[in-house]
Amino acid sequence: MVILSLVSCSVSLFSPPISLRLHFPLFSHVSFPASTFKPELRPLLVCCLQRRETAHIHRCNCLTCTIDGETQIESLFSFFRDIGFKEEETEMILAKNPDVKSTPLDKISARVASLQSLKLDGFALQGLIAKCPSLLTSEELDLVITFLVDELEGRLDPELVERILAASDTSFLLSFNQKVRLLIHHGIPKEKISYVLSKVYLNKLMYQKSVEDIERLISYLEPFGGIGIIARRPVILNSDLDTQLIPRVEFIRNLSGEDDFATGTVLRRLPAILSYSVDHMNSHVEFLKSFAGLTSEQVFKIVHVFPNVISTSKERKLRPRLEFLKDCGFDSPGMFKFLSKAPLFLALSEDNLSHKLGFLVKIGYKHRTRELAFAMGAVTRTSSDNMQRVIGLYLSYGLSLEDILAMSTKHPQVLQYSHTSLEEKLEYLIEYMGREVEELLAFPAFLGYKLDSRIKHRYEEKLKSRGENMSLNKLLTVSAERFSKTADNIEVICL
Repeated sequence: MVILSLVSCSVSLFSPPISLRLHFPLFSHVSFPASTFKPELRPLLVCCLQRRETAHIHRCNCLTCTIDGETQIESLFSFFRDIGFKEEETEMILAKNPDVKSTPLDKISARVASLQSLKLDGFALQGLIAKCPSLLTSEELDLVITFLVDELEGRLDPELVERILAASDTSFLLSFNQKVRLLIHHGIPKEKISYVLSKVYLNKLMYQKSVEDIERLISYLEPFGGIGIIARRPVILNSDLDTQLIPRVEFIRNLSGEDDFATGTVLRRLPAILSYSVDHMNSHVEFLKSFAGLTSEQVFKIVHVFPNVISTSKERKLRPRLEFLKDCGFDSPGMFKFLSKAPLFLALSEDNLSHKLGFLVKIGYKHRTRELAFAMGAVTRTSSDNMQRVIGLYLSYGLSLEDILAMSTKHPQVLQYSHTSLEEKLEYLIEYMGREVEELLAFPAFLGYKLDSRIKHRYEEKLKSRGENMSLNKLLTVSAERFSKTADNIEVICL
């Protein structure tokens, strides 16, 4: 009995079988025409051939996929090379994010183009992709990038865009759009949104603050200035409403006598005051009350005009400045009146005040006198350089140190005016009005009036009515209504 073993089929991929190669255990391989097989064996032959044909097709499909995959990889390497990546850097990107290999190249190219439209290019773009290859394929980022490009019109700084897109969890970015829209809805201009976002802790804003949290915060601050305060001090968005903002605002509000408008004024003038704890603010208030003898109402009035008093060091600045006022003969009411007009005296640096004190002593002020204190209060609003130039200007016009002392004692502001403005007024006084500089000794306040709208206007009107000999005091201090009547009367008399 002869046993036949079916080994292989010699077939064409697209034609019927012609021959079958059989293996006899005792003989070598031979081929027989398919027609030589009995009819009952032909179904077996067809089944074998079908399997053989399927195997050929499968191998061809795999070959096609391999060719397509190799083409995709080559295209990716070429694409990344064009935007500045080396071959090994591209391999790292593909290793970190294998999805890049199966993502159509035109989609990756479109994503890179979107990033470039946000002003990300060169090293910035390469660094961002290398750090976060998921940017190239993440579907969650589609809405965020579209929002940045279309709604914000690419206004964000590139560095800020990097921080936003480099978020470790892209799912949190989905609420980013809502939060920014909320800020814009409440009044933050689009052109300022980049500044606001650059000043907050983005991770805290995106991961720890919900849209509802931000809405509550803005609503609470609304009576005091709301979004305007946030626009000036964006980091407020990172504060906890219940444990930080509400206690701090309520402390200031209670100090004001529950005056919401006055509280809002303090917050608008110095939004950073909300960075200080209640304990810190209370310690400053209590110090001013105990050391200077001020009441809570008086302390708030000082805070109202100069909120920075809360941020001023008690030991390095407040204590020595208040001791200076005491040495100059001020009691509690006197100190309150002085600090209400010159609160900057409490906050200026020691070098700044020492230079100004030296100038004042040089022109003749005596230590530990109220006059020296008032002069110090006046010059807090000017720089040491400007003060030196002003004194030099007066001397150049023939005034002596004694004259400057007399003028500043009578009108302390003469030492704080801009030296360029003073020079224009002195020139007009002498060259155009024909007056003597010594007239300033009687009326130094002349130097505080605006040159064009007051001095020139009044003088030229008097010239028309032949009243050029009127004193500087009368020329400038009389009301506009009386000045007009006087000029008309003089004109009638002359006629």
